[in-house]
Amino acid sequence: MLPYLFYALLGFLSGSILYSALLPRWLRGIDIVAGSDDHNPGAANAFLLAGPQVGVLCVLCDLAKGFLPVFWAASRLPTQERLLFSLVLAAPVLGHAFSPWRQGRGGKAITASFGALLGLLPGSLVVFWLAALYLFFSLIAVIPDHRLRTLATFSLFTGGSFLLCPNKCIAAGCTLISAAVIFRHLSGAPHLRQERLKKAFARGYSVEK
Repeated sequence: MLPYLFYALLGFLSGSILYSALLPRWLRGIDIVAGSDDHNPGAANAFLLAGPQVGVLCVLCDLAKGFLPVFWAASRLPTQERLLFSLVLAAPVLGHAFSPWRQGRGGKAITASFGALLGLLPGSLVVFWLAALYLFFSLIAVIPDHRLRTLATFSLFTGGSFLLCPNKCIAAGCTLISAAVIFRHLSGAPHLRQERLKKAFARGYSVEK
């Protein structure tokens, strides 16, 4: 049990470092949390406010912080024998979504999710299922709204993981990851709507409730 808890703690601490908030401030002097509409410390805002070079660096760091602890754990521990491995898999995502360095108000954790799932390669290909769902809702059955697209993607990702993944410990970890991402997107929605309403009123538009 202790090795699983060790890697879970390592993954949580790794995920809790919000590079997409830190790097724009260190390299460009830009606070993307204060400057963005949704106040999300994520890679998308780093791209928009700090430029593509800083944005790419943030993406790579967010992928790495999910990938490394899961990869190390999967290469040293059995992934099927204990359900605790599901916590190891989800820990970097939980750390990002509920970072203690921001009083539990972390990011939306999409990039960290891909990073953690990449850490399972080549033992599990579940990361390609998540990528396929994103592409499906982006290119085929297009859902224009990013929040709704993410909610649909991670909802189906959970169910599909149990159907497509023979390792139920990994499938349970995918469920924890999806729960964190969905919670973050739902919890940020009311605040974002309020911000949009304020901006609309400030510009003199008539906004219907």
